[in-house]
Parts: sequence; structure tokens; C-alpha cells
Amino acid sequence: MEETFSNLATYGYIGLFIYSLGGGFVGLVAASVLSFMGKMDLTLSISIAFLGNALGDIMLFQLTRYQKSMMMEGLKKHRRKLALSHILMKKHGDWVIFIQKFIYGLKTVVPIAIALTKYDFKKFAVLNVFAAGVWALVFGLSSFYFGAVLSKAAIYISENKWLAPVILLSIGGLTWLYLERATKKKK
Repeated sequence: MEETFSNLATYGYIGLFIYSLGGGFVGLVAASVLSFMGKMDLTLSISIAFLGNALGDIMLFQLTRYQKSMMMEGLKKHRRKLALSHILMKKHGDWVIFIQKFIYGLKTVVPIAIALTKYDFKKFAVLNVFAAGVWALVFGLSSFYFGAVLSKAAIYISENKWLAPVILLSIGGLTWLYLERATKKKK
């Protein structure tokens, strides 16, 4: 067990950075709980998750902006989600960049949708960095301060192995239902 914590301290920050490039919510929560337990450093974990999250969206924006045909080829199945992102952008404006950090399922689609428009990259980058900072602080600090509850929940779930798939399927199913309803063709 001690070797596992040693590996987490050594490689956990690298894994957190890589995972945060694509979102990183679960990784940040786990790192914050481990910080609560004294196995990782909270400030370093929040900083790494912030950098990874901000950089990931900026790279996704740039990749989409300069490789539109390649990105559109891979997004054929997600046209309705892109349309939803465009509608949200028109309806809520710049707030979508902030809000998308907190909504699972829209995190990667929104930067792509914004990059397909003529939205200014510098403005996107500034808003994205600010949103990533708020996101990292909110989830990092709240997970740290609720570390006792979250670690007890993790122990309970590990003792009742059937519970983890139920929770994951429920979250996935609810996200799928929301996206299906939000992107459904209106008759």
C-alpha cells in the first residue's frame, strides 16, 4: 500500500496533468482527496489541473481552427451536439466558455464549436484561462474540504463493488438523456 502512495506522489501529478487536458474533473477530485489524506500537495494538484485544463481547451480550439476538415470528419456523429453548442453560444454568449467547464458532455464540444466560428482566439484564451482557474479552485478546494466524506464514500464503494458501475451508468445515462433531448429535432 505504501508503494502505491509513493507511485501516486511520483507519477500522480503527471497523470493529473494528462487527464486534465481532456477535462480532469475526476482526477482533480481524486488528487484533492489524496491531498486531504496527506499523500499529495493540494496547491500543486490544483495548479497542475488548472494548467492542463486550460491548455487542453486552447489546443482543442487551435486544432479545430486550423484543421477544420479533419475535425469535421471525426465529428459527423456529433453534429447535433455542435449545433447545441452554437445555440448555447448565441443564447448565453461568453458565459458558455465558463459554464462548459462544469457540464460533463459539453467540455470538449464547446471549444470545437467556438473554433468553427470567427470567435477571437485571444478573447477565448483569456476567458478559458479564467474559467479553468475558477473550475480548478471550486472542485479542488471543495474536494479537499469534503475529503473525509469522499474518502469514506470511496471506501464504501470499494467494499461494495457493484455500486461503482451503477453510479457510472446512472451518470452516463443521465448525461446521454440530457444531450439526446437537447439535440432532438423539433417537429
